[in-house]
Amino acid sequence: MTASLPVEALRAAVGDDHVLLEADLTASYESDWTGRFHGRAGCVVRPRSTAEVAAVLTACAAAGAPVVVQGGNTGLVGGAVPAGGEVLLSLTRLDELGPVDVAAGQVTAGAGVTLAALQKHARASGLDFGVDLAARDSATVGGLVATNAGGIRVLRYGSMRAQLLGAEAVMADGSVVSRMAGLLKDGTGYDLVSLLCGSEGTLGVVTAVRLKLVPRLASRAVALLAMPDADAAIAVLPGLRERLPHLSAAELLFAPGLALVRKHGHLPAPFPVEHPVYLLVECADRLDPTDALVDAVGEAEGLLDATVATDSAGQRALWAYREQHTESISAEGVPVKLDVSVPTGRLPELIARLESTVSGAAPDARLIVFGHVNEGNLHVNVLDAGDLGEVVTEAVLRLVAELEGSISSEHGVGRAKAEWLSLSRSATEIAAMRAIKTALDPAGLLNPGVLLTREP
Repeated sequence: MTASLPVEALRAAVGDDHVLLEADLTASYESDWTGRFHGRAGCVVRPRSTAEVAAVLTACAAAGAPVVVQGGNTGLVGGAVPAGGEVLLSLTRLDELGPVDVAAGQVTAGAGVTLAALQKHARASGLDFGVDLAARDSATVGGLVATNAGGIRVLRYGSMRAQLLGAEAVMADGSVVSRMAGLLKDGTGYDLVSLLCGSEGTLGVVTAVRLKLVPRLASRAVALLAMPDADAAIAVLPGLRERLPHLSAAELLFAPGLALVRKHGHLPAPFPVEHPVYLLVECADRLDPTDALVDAVGEAEGLLDATVATDSAGQRALWAYREQHTESISAEGVPVKLDVSVPTGRLPELIARLESTVSGAAPDARLIVFGHVNEGNLHVNVLDAGDLGEVVTEAVLRLVAELEGSISSEHGVGRAKAEWLSLSRSATEIAAMRAIKTALDPAGLLNPGVLLTREP
């Protein structure tokens, strides 16, 4: 398909060295992090600026060439890898960070800036960024915006949309939209910036954003609570939130996942005996929150055991039990990964029914679950599903829909779950989304098949 691509125009836009055609050069862009989703790109294009992105999309629009947009390639729903023959637009070179505006608590970041680089940049000025997740060293700002990423601190700061004060984006025809003033109030019509967030690159290519920063809270305390079951772990959260206004994270872990993390991470057991369920919580404040955390944990009903870490080494050690889940699961094989959420009150029911739902779809499969308890958000990982991955996916997503949940909490819909979008969105909503897509991308060139299935 490369013969029909506007290769010379792309080279003129970004330079010969940044249009990759050979298979050995494009291979690393053509498979997702898990290895489950992959396809052949017609070519990989690596622009350095918004102007170069605009030139690329102008050339692709003129040639009718579809485009797949990719950031750090840490996505888990096949939304940033080619289906076959598209121009793959890699944004990793858009890595410019503007100076931190301390007075406003804002910063401008290019789409290719990694989350870790953004955090380091903000912290050097005494501020911080409200979103955090385990893939911080690879995940990019553009990808976080595209999926409205959440992560481990949503409880306190909200997801990516809550951090977004402005954006610059290139539309499908190569025109540029820029709203980068960082206004806290703006009542002039449709919020296009918010619309782009969570659109998974289907409406425009976000090249830079204006972000809200938060105070840097240097005093932290982390506790790992051993609980008898998921119901007990979920039930203690309202009390912890009431007693701990500085609570910033509450993560749910289970014995099978912890066992995998210990196996692949060579980590010691957190307690003398194994427990069924664990709740990892973190508090952050300007003053040491340890005493308040210890007191609140001590009153947790059903508590079997607990450990609290106040120094950074101890905190990293406790967080490792949660953050090494994804890589430990992938070390066992290629998983079916389903990021879902339900109303918090129905989370115990979802957990109780998952095992039978998965085993009914794939009897030999292994289920590993972890998640963000405050948001009712579970990461459902299914190993050894074999050829039954789609069957497992449908069974789990239908269960989530039955419980009035969302088939995608923070990873996006991508290609992996596009055919099941109707489980979370009504026909009227989907029609409205298609109308917006058609208005902004009439030829359907941006991330075709992502979020919305291709129409016949």
